[in-house]
Formats: sequence, structure tokens, C-alpha cells
Amino acid sequence: MEYSVTPNGVCAKAIDFDIEENKIKNVRFHGGCQGSHIGIQSLVDGMDTEEVVKRLKGITCGQRNTSCPDQLACALENLKK
Repeated sequence: MEYSVTPNGVCAKAIDFDIEENKIKNVRFHGGCQGSHIGIQSLVDGMDTEEVVKRLKGITCGQRNTSCPDQLACALENLKK
């Protein structure tokens, strides 16, 4: 299933991803730090969604309370609700 979320408090304007059999696929960040986003995309591709949340939840960026990885984790958590 394909998802698109609007993150809060970060440079990225949108995060798109697919979930197939509880695995995250095709993560795409729009806006923000392209190199970091490509790294995140490569690292989480095919990973179980709970593992992504476990690894990325709570990561901050500079003075912000959140980050693009944290926003991806939050989006995945919100899908479970």
C-alpha cells in the first residue's frame, strides 16, 4: 500500500513510502538534505516497519525536537493506530 505524509518541523515537505507485508519500500523524501535522505532510503528499504520505528524514533536534527528520520518513524507509528 502506498502512503504520503506531510512531516512537521523539518525541511522535508513530504515523505512517500510503500508498505508490503509489513516491510517498508520505496521511501522518498521531498525537500531537505538530499544526501541524508538517500542514505535513510537505502538503509530502511525492505526493513520491518517496527524495526524502522525502533531505530529512528527520537532522532533530532540540530536544535529541533525532531528530524526527517524521526518523522518517518512517527508516520509509521501513526499507521498502526
